[in-house]
Amino acid sequence: MQVKDVMQRPVVTVSPATTVREIAELLLEKRISAVPVVDEAGQVQGIVSEGDLMRRPETGTERHPSWWLDLFTTRAERPADFIKSHGMLAREVMTRNVVTVDEEASLEEVAAELERHRIKRVPVLRDAKLVGIVSRADLLRGIVSRKAGESPTVDDRELKRAVDRALGEAGVDTAFVSAVVTNGVVHLWGGVNTRQEKEAAGVAARSVPGVKDVQDEIGVFPPIVRSTMWAE
Repeated sequence: MQVKDVMQRPVVTVSPATTVREIAELLLEKRISAVPVVDEAGQVQGIVSEGDLMRRPETGTERHPSWWLDLFTTRAERPADFIKSHGMLAREVMTRNVVTVDEEASLEEVAAELERHRIKRVPVLRDAKLVGIVSRADLLRGIVSRKAGESPTVDDRELKRAVDRALGEAGVDTAFVSAVVTNGVVHLWGGVNTRQEKEAAGVAARSVPGVKDVQDEIGVFPPIVRSTMWAE
């Protein structure tokens, strides 16, 4: 099984010029913890995570350097830290040198990368352009969905693409929903905001010609509690 069989798509992204406030609102709205920063050519420039937004003057959580910490901080690090905590655009606060994987990589290779770099998710590329994102949870879903010795066929991959399109057309927010197809059986995973979305996802998957069965494991999120950190 390869990354393209379990990855989530389409991917929620932002541009380098997206504001920090817009990113924070997007993370809350989509219930995700990180978002890739992509240029007009579809290439990944960086990634902004919740951790990148934790130390901010808006919430009074920015770091205040002390004289003894200065002993361990280089002259180059202090300006970089200031930009990270006070920058207002994605390109100023994003983490650069992002770890990525190719869509043809095996799940074993992805698991090794996640473990090596101690990260929870990684962008997936095709010809250097972003086409998906895969997380630890997606790897587990691939294991659960596949019986011993089974691998997705070409038909399964075509069905997955068709199911992904059907979910989008049904109005399902696919930012946190993924589909794994094995032997014509669609396994739906993740979470949505309403029971109507959950029902629509099942209907959409079952409507795709060639789908033999749908195993719906989608959960419904509790009502979202929004942060007041960006209140005017």
